Amino acid sequence: MVHLSTPEQVHLPAGRLFPGRRDLALLVVDPARLPDPVRFEPGRPDDPEGALFPHLYGPLPASAVVAVVPYRPPAPLRLPAPGDALARALALCTSVPVRRAVGVGDVPGGVAVLDPGVPHSRDNNRLVLTEPVDAAAVEAAAAEVGGIAGWPYLAALLAWPGAATVAATLAGSGWAVEELVLMARSTDVPVPGSGARAEVVDQRELHDLWERSWRGGLASPGDRLEAAVAQLIGREELNDRVVTVTDVVVREEGRVVAAGQLRVDGATAAVESVLTDPAARGRGYADAVLARILELATDAGCDLVVLEAAGGDWPRHWYARHGFEEIGSTWTVDRPA
Repeated sequence: MVHLSTPEQVHLPAGRLFPGRRDLALLVVDPARLPDPVRFEPGRPDDPEGALFPHLYGPLPASAVVAVVPYRPPAPLRLPAPGDALARALALCTSVPVRRAVGVGDVPGGVAVLDPGVPHSRDNNRLVLTEPVDAAAVEAAAAEVGGIAGWPYLAALLAWPGAATVAATLAGSGWAVEELVLMARSTDVPVPGSGARAEVVDQRELHDLWERSWRGGLASPGDRLEAAVAQLIGREELNDRVVTVTDVVVREEGRVVAAGQLRVDGATAAVESVLTDPAARGRGYADAVLARILELATDAGCDLVVLEAAGGDWPRHWYARHGFEEIGSTWTVDRPA
């Protein structure tokens, strides 16, 4: 038997079984996707009078879990509905950084995530803000946390509707700002093209391609560049601890020239890090990588595939041609400390 709770009840078992813990995660289950019906039955004698809890007498398939949400009371609890693609995409992109972090601290509007082992990775060391705050609050919280943690830059993800206004204000104060367009497609949509040329590999086989790509995109000099590249490659294995990661590549004469990554979190899949070596572009390799990723997402039982695309770059249009639709935006902001 699997003991479940309604959103209004979850504080009861959480407080009883894990008193004081704020590093828990909630699995958001769609009962319509369960192979067996949920039964509402009494819990413990000391529960509120008349309280009935949902119990599942059978397996809980991963495909019934539409989101995984950090549980950090008294922060507001946001549980996406199964059919709300934007809410599920936001849940994934804001949940994974918290769940993989070495340290998590409360700040106005959300949390700060920290990993001192990879200080050059903004994804692993920044504010993750899901509730509205103003630009002054973002600057103050980033300066305080970044100063204590010794961040070489200050960074934040602004992930609430309407965050564009705050991002624009920060841009006017000298912060670098980038829009990340959230895109999604259903796995019911036929996969364009074929993934036959793409293969699943051990992640270490991508390191050479990643290294070439990041060396070309980073402006850090000398030893700092070496450290940054090493940390950006090393951080990738941290995702394996909280989601199921599959790496897909295409080879040319034995050498990896195109790659992409699938992350599966219950019924939601995410496409990450699709790239092609500049010398091998125009040959359909990225198409094959994406097709294979979408096939794998379907095989994993996911009904939704999401991704983040830079708002000012061409890949968002390429993804649109492959069936992805724009559903919203988040904003990343950063500046030197």
